Amino acid sequence: MDARGGAGAAIIAARPVVVAALAARFRDLDLAEDGFADASELALRQFSDDPLPANMAAWLHVAARRRIIDRLRRDARLAKLVASQSASEAFVAAEPELLPGEPIPDERLRLIFICCHPAIAPDARAALTLRVVCGVPTERIAAAFLMAVPAMYQRLTRAKAKIREAQVPFETPEPHLWGERMAAVLATLEIGYALAYQDAGSSEPTADLGPEVLRLARMLAELVPGDPEVLGLAALVQLAESRRGARVDETGCMVPLSEQDAARWDAPLIASAARLMDRAAALGRSGPYQIMAAIHLTHARRRDEGSTDWQAIVRLYDVLLVMRPGAVVAINRALALGRLAGAESALAALDALDAAALATYRPWHAARAHLQAATGDFGAAQASYRAALALNPPWAERLYLEARLAGTSA
Repeated sequence: MDARGGAGAAIIAARPVVVAALAARFRDLDLAEDGFADASELALRQFSDDPLPANMAAWLHVAARRRIIDRLRRDARLAKLVASQSASEAFVAAEPELLPGEPIPDERLRLIFICCHPAIAPDARAALTLRVVCGVPTERIAAAFLMAVPAMYQRLTRAKAKIREAQVPFETPEPHLWGERMAAVLATLEIGYALAYQDAGSSEPTADLGPEVLRLARMLAELVPGDPEVLGLAALVQLAESRRGARVDETGCMVPLSEQDAARWDAPLIASAARLMDRAAALGRSGPYQIMAAIHLTHARRRDEGSTDWQAIVRLYDVLLVMRPGAVVAINRALALGRLAGAESALAALDALDAAALATYRPWHAARAHLQAATGDFGAAQASYRAALALNPPWAERLYLEARLAGTSA
């Protein structure tokens, strides 16, 4: 979808409430997504020059519903749908509204909980939610999960089929059922924010997800104040979002965390995150989100202290590797180790990883390039920078990698 001007922004903002309403009405995520896509294309044509409707979500909901009903008529499926729902339920044109007494007072967060139903395979819940709720392209989701695109398409297809087969209700779960969905909800917010962070300064639809994930994480912390990992995730997002103003330079080029101007970081957000972490610590149950937040808070202290405690960061990564073993954590730990013990030690840590499995993982090549350049092996660094650039980095990161590649040739 080409997000042109104000219409595009309004459509993106309306997506969660419209898709949620369509999914609840027709009990089919594919129909909901297709109907929303059709209505969005119509809106982009109709409002490219004309004023936007007063309520874009309501306009899209009605337009999408009409497209879906037309499709059902063509597919001879409408009779079955009408048999299961009253005529007033199927055809009323009222705009979607939050039902009185709903325990989750937000359409996007409600749909996230619905897509994280325990009937869906655990490894598919976050991916499905990112696709349906946030509209993240499948290719981006596959890259985030270190998966081939066809495999991710299959995973999403199976998840949607399971929702139909298990007749998963498209309604907000009762609060006592939130716990079994919480890990997937937190993973969705984490990955959604990571994508927004990568796309900072670009025109990608995910580039504007950061403030929205921040809002949802704060809301979740208010709804579930006794879960330390919920508080840890909310603190993690606040700490990352505190650096929004410093993560790209005036040319749109990415600025690595260690090179950012700490004076530009948002002190109130950092302080708010520290308070959340204190509340989480008081609950006495540690988890990976709290450790990740502690790593970011250690970085944030550079704003006031003027230096970074790399030894503390490496120790925290050691703990995180036990809690959440994997390539992403190992690569970040290696980069921190390079700051503490030198590039050679960091390269040795990277060499211990499965290079074949990471051949299409861009951060792996970018990390190797940085460390190889630090050791003076500029030929190897150039090859690694080119490998990273060949893996379609976001615009801000591309500018950074190209500048570093040019620097190794000087």
